[in-house]
Amino acid sequence: MRDLAIATTSLTKVFGDIHAVRELNLRVPKGAIYGFLGRNGAGKTTTIKMILGLARPTSGSARVLGLEAGKERVAILERTAFVSEKKTLYPSLTAAELVRFSREFYPTWSDEAVQKCAQRLEIPMKQRFEKLSNGNQTKVSLMLALSQGADLLVLDEPTTALDPVTAEEFLRMLAEDAMDRGSTIFFSSHQLEELERIAEYVGVMDHGELLLQARLDDIKNDFRLVTASGIGLPVEKSEQVFSVEVDGESCRYFVTNDAEGFAAELMRHGATISQCIPLSLRESFLQLVRKEQPCTLGNAGVRRA
Repeated sequence: MRDLAIATTSLTKVFGDIHAVRELNLRVPKGAIYGFLGRNGAGKTTTIKMILGLARPTSGSARVLGLEAGKERVAILERTAFVSEKKTLYPSLTAAELVRFSREFYPTWSDEAVQKCAQRLEIPMKQRFEKLSNGNQTKVSLMLALSQGADLLVLDEPTTALDPVTAEEFLRMLAEDAMDRGSTIFFSSHQLEELERIAEYVGVMDHGELLLQARLDDIKNDFRLVTASGIGLPVEKSEQVFSVEVDGESCRYFVTNDAEGFAAELMRHGATISQCIPLSLRESFLQLVRKEQPCTLGNAGVRRA
């Protein structure tokens, strides 16, 4: 696991009778941009807290940058820049004062990154944090994170309060940072379009379970919608077919690999194939979440949660 920035093994968190996270096996390669995708309440934030040692798992384990979460929490946080969903900083300090305060704690701090963020995100550096809008508070938090020179950036819904123009600029900066420094970015969001623009890997979580973990390119290249008509069409799910929609004598199959081979097999049994088209990340996500059908080994790089 030396090539992984984050690796969890059967990570589980239970609150009473609620399984917030269930048997989670994340694999985040070093230097990658990993999009952690899920609806509100899917378990993303709880997962992040356990990874960073801010919450104790009920069972299972996590390693971050080769360190054991919980036992080596301080060492992990020294090398990690974290922006939580709730942006909270010293309210009476201006953005410029927050920069001066934060600079002393990080030997890899970059004033050049501060200047770039302040300019490109249009941050009012002389206003007190408590007087800033939610969007500008988010900008300040992101600026401080990007300026730390951290090996790992963990961002929990970072663009929620940003307008579309600023969000787009921030995503460009994230991609640039990953390319220039080789840092790993773990980016939690429910915004599919954002993740699709910059992520190399995607994990889809719902109801505490990891439904899909794959390269984004593999999803785009291998996931297909196959529409067939005929009598006696198969309706069973499998490792290859993660959902089936039946409409009379027609079926829509959402196939994770070798869709052409699957379609050819249907044709050998008398089916007529009307389409075999690629699936976007949005379409794959909606099918996974709606059907709640866990993917399995062999499906476009998927690993069972």
